Amino acid sequence: MIANWQRHVRSSPRAQDTTTALLLFAVSFPGSLYVATGSPDPAAPWWTAALLSCVSCAALLFHRDHPRSALALTTAAAVTSAAQGRLLTVLSLGPLMVALYSFALRTEHNALRRSYAFGVVALLMATELIAGPADRPLDLKTVGPAAWVLMPTALGSAVRLRRAYLDAVRARAEHAERTREEEARRRVAEERLRIARELHDVTAQHLALANAQAGTLAHLLRGQPDQVHKILADLATTTSAALRELKDTVGLLRHEGTEDTADTTEGASSPTAPGLARLADLTASFRSAGLDVTVSTEGEPRQLTPAADLTAFRIVQEALTNVTKHATAKTARVRLAYSHDRLTLTVADDGGTIGSAPPTPPVPGGGFGLVGMRERAQSVGGRLRAGPRPGGGFEVRAELPLGETALTIRETALAIRSRPGAKPPSAARPSST
Repeated sequence: MIANWQRHVRSSPRAQDTTTALLLFAVSFPGSLYVATGSPDPAAPWWTAALLSCVSCAALLFHRDHPRSALALTTAAAVTSAAQGRLLTVLSLGPLMVALYSFALRTEHNALRRSYAFGVVALLMATELIAGPADRPLDLKTVGPAAWVLMPTALGSAVRLRRAYLDAVRARAEHAERTREEEARRRVAEERLRIARELHDVTAQHLALANAQAGTLAHLLRGQPDQVHKILADLATTTSAALRELKDTVGLLRHEGTEDTADTTEGASSPTAPGLARLADLTASFRSAGLDVTVSTEGEPRQLTPAADLTAFRIVQEALTNVTKHATAKTARVRLAYSHDRLTLTVADDGGTIGSAPPTPPVPGGGFGLVGMRERAQSVGGRLRAGPRPGGGFEVRAELPLGETALTIRETALAIRSRPGAKPPSAARPSST
């Protein structure tokens, strides 16, 4: 029976308040009958003390929802008891102390808590000094009531601050957990995009070039069989390059212990990653597929970061592949313009835009060529524009930062992406290339 009542009290706030009120009445009513040694008995009858204790304890039944009203009633009862000449002890002030603790615990503003506490102290002290017996010691009229009033107020404020601190720590922990999950999802999404770009560059572009070389080989077999051996050698070079880059890419993706997979998969730490130094080999492979490519350089060539070097090579490779697959052009121009802080890379064909009688029409639904080039340029802090030229043909223009500018832009981009709450990159929509 007692165990059931204890469980009920723990689970029910109303039962807790009722139990507290009954216990306080059991001690506050006898405590309110005390008088100081040598002081005359109060003129008020004993039942007024019982009534005041009953009112104070009953006010505690709604102290959770109405702490100010409960504090006002208990304060009024304590002041009335002091006005009747009764001694204010820790027993008689028990209901008021509980009301002050509850009020301090549930009030947010520090100034409001202090104002109510000092106001109650002032009322009790003034009542004791005016209505209390003249021979009662001064410390019982001043120090005692002030101590019993301020102590529960300070305790309630401390408990409130402790709970607020624990809530803040819990909220930060939950926010950190959500941030870690969002960061993990963002990194997974970015890694999927990088893997898709690498596999697209290594397989789709090499296969498209091999397909164009095979078409040229079939054409030469009918009219110029003496050039077949050269095309076959170029085709073998293309396929072996595709296998080599595919092996390197899979090796990097399977590599463990790399802190920054983004830099690794973008070629920043791969010694075999292609760059502009292999641009001559790239253009030669397209010439064997029937596309005459010329390369021009303006300004003084400068050293690119490994990621920017790989990005420039992949953009040229993708742009020339698109010309081979989707355009009727026979010539293309690659222009590298160096300035003090950036490289402007332009790839343009001489006519025949995408979709005008393409020898190998794209699969319905499109591919990811332009999307991949744009993502690569943005990954190193650059930008890319692509579209038809006014005089005919198609042009891809990319601007990539150089030197300290590239490092600063990249570090800024990484810092922004690593902020809490940063959204993961959205899925790329298919483009027309």
